[in-house]
Amino acid sequence: MDRTKYQELVSTFFEWNQSELVKIFAELLSAAAAENALTPAQIMSQNYETARANPEIHELPGNLKDARDAIFPYFWGTDSWNNPLHLENVRGPANQASLIGAIACLLKNPNLCTDRYSQRSNELEVKAITALANLIFYHTIDPWGVFTIGGTISNLYGAKIGLEKCVPGTMKTGVYGRRIVGICSQAGHYSNQTVAGWLGIGTSNLIEIPTDANLSMRIDKLEETLDRLYREKTLVAYICATHGTTDGFGIDDIQSIRQCAELKAKEYSVTMPQIHCDAAVGWTMAVLTDYDRTRNPLKFEPGLLKMIEKTQTQNVGLRYADSITIDFHKFGRGHYPSSAFIVNQKEDLKYLARTVNDTPYFSDADASRDPALFTLECSRPAIGPYAVIASLNGIGLAGWQMLVGRSLELAERLKERLAKVEHCKVLNAGTTGPSVNWWVLPKGRNAQEIFERLERDELTAEQRQRYVKEIRHLFDKRLKTMDAALDARLGFTTSFGYCPNGHDIPAWKAVFFNPRTTDEIVDRIVASIEEL
Repeated sequence: MDRTKYQELVSTFFEWNQSELVKIFAELLSAAAAENALTPAQIMSQNYETARANPEIHELPGNLKDARDAIFPYFWGTDSWNNPLHLENVRGPANQASLIGAIACLLKNPNLCTDRYSQRSNELEVKAITALANLIFYHTIDPWGVFTIGGTISNLYGAKIGLEKCVPGTMKTGVYGRRIVGICSQAGHYSNQTVAGWLGIGTSNLIEIPTDANLSMRIDKLEETLDRLYREKTLVAYICATHGTTDGFGIDDIQSIRQCAELKAKEYSVTMPQIHCDAAVGWTMAVLTDYDRTRNPLKFEPGLLKMIEKTQTQNVGLRYADSITIDFHKFGRGHYPSSAFIVNQKEDLKYLARTVNDTPYFSDADASRDPALFTLECSRPAIGPYAVIASLNGIGLAGWQMLVGRSLELAERLKERLAKVEHCKVLNAGTTGPSVNWWVLPKGRNAQEIFERLERDELTAEQRQRYVKEIRHLFDKRLKTMDAALDARLGFTTSFGYCPNGHDIPAWKAVFFNPRTTDEIVDRIVASIEEL
C-alpha cells in the first residue's frame, strides 16, 4: 500500500477540515434558503431505471467537494416544505433550533443503545423523554421511554407490551394459534394494520371501532365489542386510542376507554389490555395544558381561548394511557426521525426485557439503564433527543403555545369561511386542531343536505358514487388550474375517518403546520374554490 496516498485519504475524510466543511455547509444553506423565493415544488421527474443503471461509484479517492457534487442534484430536487403554501398533510418545515441539535448529533454520531456508544447523549435521551412525559402525562411519577425510527415502531412497542401482558412469554414461544386481537378506532392511522401484521396477531385480528362525527371512538361500540370478544374467549392484547387523527384531528376519550376496559376485564376475569395512545400528531396540544386562560399572558383572542379550554379538557385523557407515541418531527417541527415511545410507568418495560446473555454483542450492558436490553433496534440515532431538547428550550413553552395557538386560529378561520359556502361542507367542524376536512360539490348543490342524507343512509349507491366523483373531480380541477405562486397546495383523503353506515367519506384537506401561513392564504383557498 502507498502509505502517502493512504494518509492523504485519512486526512481528507477523517480529520477536521473546518474551513472546507463550513464552506460546503454554507453552500447547502444558501441553496436551501433560495427555495424561499420559489413556489412549492411539484413532484420532480424521477427516473429510477436511470438511477439503477448508473450507481456511479467513483474509482479513485476524491475530496469533500466530490461528495457535495454527488448529492447536490438530489438535495436541490427535494422540497423542504418551507413554503407557507404547503398545507397538504401533517408535514411542515423543521425549525432551526432542531437543525442545530441535529447537526450537533451528526458531528458526534452516537448510538443510543448503550451508554458505551452514546455516553452523555444517552443522558440527553432520558432528559428529553422525561420532559415530554411531563407535558403529556402531566408530571407523572416514573416515566421512561426511548426514541425510535418512527411512529409505527413506537405503536409496535405499545402493542408488544400488551401482547406480553395478555399472553406472557410470547416473545419466546409465540402465540401458538390462539386468537389474540388488538383494537383501534376506525379513524386510527393505517400503521395499526402494520403493527398487527408484523406483531404476528394478523391484520384480520385488528378490530376497528366506529367513530362518532367528531372522529372519536364510540365507547358504546367498544363496550359491545369487548363483550362479544370476551364471550368468545378471545384475548384482547391492547387498545390503541388516538389523540389527533392524521386527517381530521379526532381525539378519543382515553379516560372512558380505560374505564370501559377495566370494567370488562374485571367482569370477565381477564387481563387488562394495554391502553396505548397514538399521539404522533396531537401530542403538542399538551403545551396548552397549563396555559392560564384567566390571566391570558399571550393575549389570545376570545375564540382561541375557547378552543384552548376544550383542548385542556381533552388533554386530561392522556394521563390514562399506559403508553404513548409521539412524533416530534410532525407538529414539533423537528428533524426526522424524532419519534418517541413513552410508558407512564417504567415497570412496564420489563415486558420487553432481555438479559445480557441474550445480547452478547452488548455483553457489558447495564440492565438498569442500557436500552439495548429492551429495544427493537440495535442501532438508534440520537437526532430525536438532540432535536427535542434544542427545540423545546430554544423556542420555550410560551413560544410553543403561540405556534400551536396560531395553527388553531388558521384552521378555525378556514372552517368559518367554508361554512358560508353552500356547495361546501366542513366535515370535522367539531374537532379542535390544525386540520380541516371538507367537501366541495358543484355550485347549486346543497352540501349540508347531501351529507345529512348520507348519514341517514338515504342515498343510493349510484348517488354516493356520483358525489364522490364530483368531489375528486373538483379537487383535481383546482390542482390543474391553480396559480402555484398564490394558491395553497391542499391534500385529499379517500376516507377521513368517519364512516356512517359503513361508507367511506372522501375529503379535501388542509393542515396548518407551517408557521408562516397567513390569513390571506386561508382566504385565497375559499376564493379559489368559488372560482372553480
